[in-house]
Amino acid sequence: MIKAVPLALLAGGILLAIFGIAAMNSASSDISRIFTGAPTDKAMWLLIGGIVTSVGGLVGLLLRSRAS
Repeated sequence: MIKAVPLALLAGGILLAIFGIAAMNSASSDISRIFTGAPTDKAMWLLIGGIVTSVGGLVGLLLRSRAS
């Protein structure tokens, strides 16, 4: 049960990152890149959130495995 939370964070982070990559390759992100030079804010937040959440899950798993 103790490892369930870090595993859920890791899985959720990977899922968010996948959605972020898909959003970066979308038509709206391409149009945004034409006018602003950057992808949409939604795509960026999904990627950032996914990376941060995944790192949090990995850290949680590593700390739990050391404590055991």
